Amino acid sequence: MNAGETQRRPWIVGVSGASGTPYAAAVLRGLLDAGESVDLVVSRASRLTLLDETGIAFRDAHWRDDLRQWLGRGADGKPGVFGGVRVDDVRHWAAGDLAAGPSSGSYPAKGMLIVPASTACVAGVALGLSKDLLQRAASVTLKERRTLVVSVRETPLNGQTLRHLVTLDDAGASVVPASPGFYAGATHIQDLVDFVAGRVLDAAGVEHGLYRRWRGELGGGARTT
Repeated sequence: MNAGETQRRPWIVGVSGASGTPYAAAVLRGLLDAGESVDLVVSRASRLTLLDETGIAFRDAHWRDDLRQWLGRGADGKPGVFGGVRVDDVRHWAAGDLAAGPSSGSYPAKGMLIVPASTACVAGVALGLSKDLLQRAASVTLKERRTLVVSVRETPLNGQTLRHLVTLDDAGASVVPASPGFYAGATHIQDLVDFVAGRVLDAAGVEHGLYRRWRGELGGGARTT
């Protein structure tokens, strides 16, 4: 391990099987644009969702190429919308690898962002099941008192899921529903996706310019032609 490696403290990004892979892509781009290191955990279920929503097969043996393709795609499904996304400081861990770095509290990490978070993922983390690396890394994040942001993407929410979310909140996690605001003057689906991604990054304390912030002036989001 070289000296540079000892200084690396990534954000762990977990992608669960809920619909909303464009949210994950926007968060990843935001972290990389901010110069942050990223450790990526893509669950088995999320690979099916990614394939369904984008046509991209996320493969362990070719994950860098697949990630570049994914991050280059716009929220409307168009390829090559975002060019030049560098993934040099992204490390991928297989979801089934429970011996991976993020499975241990001694592994240096700033915190973890789960986006999107399915209700099954929320339940697993709230109950401490650790059935895969995503859930285990989240449990480690909580026990080490690091930042955990959970962007739940489901509707409607039943009572059991709501109780699980309260449990996560009580444990110190930030629950950020994938619920876009419209005051920022969105004119495209990407604007709505970026709003949610920006709120996730806000909860993590990562600077970004993904959406227009509220300034206390009514009508500030209106577009004129």
